Amino acid sequence: MKVYIIGAGPGDPDLITLKAAKALQKAEIIIYTGSLVNREVIKKFGRPEAEVYDSAGMTLEEVLAVIKKAAVENKIVARVHTGDPCLYGAVQEQMDALDRLGINYEVIPGVSSFLAAAAGLKREYTLPGVSQTVILTRIEGRTRVPGKEQLADLARHQATMCLFLSVQVIDQVVERLKEGYAEDTPVAVVQKASWPEEKIITGTLRNIVGKVKDAGIDKTALILVGNFLGGDYKRSRLYHPRFSHGFRRDSGGDAE
Repeated sequence: MKVYIIGAGPGDPDLITLKAAKALQKAEIIIYTGSLVNREVIKKFGRPEAEVYDSAGMTLEEVLAVIKKAAVENKIVARVHTGDPCLYGAVQEQMDALDRLGINYEVIPGVSSFLAAAAGLKREYTLPGVSQTVILTRIEGRTRVPGKEQLADLARHQATMCLFLSVQVIDQVVERLKEGYAEDTPVAVVQKASWPEEKIITGTLRNIVGKVKDAGIDKTALILVGNFLGGDYKRSRLYHPRFSHGFRRDSGGDAE
């Protein structure tokens, strides 16, 4: 018996990793987060005869009960999370419980939605001369945010920022971001990154709230903030002809 804790990717079934797909294909029991994971992932890679449970309406105890029963029956379980389970996946409590129960498990990473969002926008988060830091965070909700991680304080770094689980209160988010970023800082809101119905709204801190509300976006969306979304940046030294490293010598070119 084994449990595979799988990151199913951001939505597009083809963005699941090969390793995760193989684990799904041999799973006899599948427990997936139905409110977020694209059902097509389960249909495409899961076995037709597999028992499928939607954990959206289950408690941790109910999920563990299914896994414990599978352990008694010596069955393979796929516990499927959206994106990568290490981000806002409430996965640590599951792993700790499996450790206490002595149940063998393996974690298979996945493509996070913040990566799919950058691909959809065709932007790089870490532009030279703009930002070399990416902050992944959220505004507080039922899950509290530690005092030292308040949004206004993080905004003062003016780094690239990706906000999960926050678009439903985007007006509050923007007010706090303005304490660190200028009002003309570019913002993008990406709903359901990589899904067929992906929607991208762009603007600035000055006007993004109205645009997002006009578009009716209030869930399953990322808020991306920072000058990586537009403006000037410096050429990377990595491929510069005057920059040498262990794999290439300075060619003496004069490129800027």
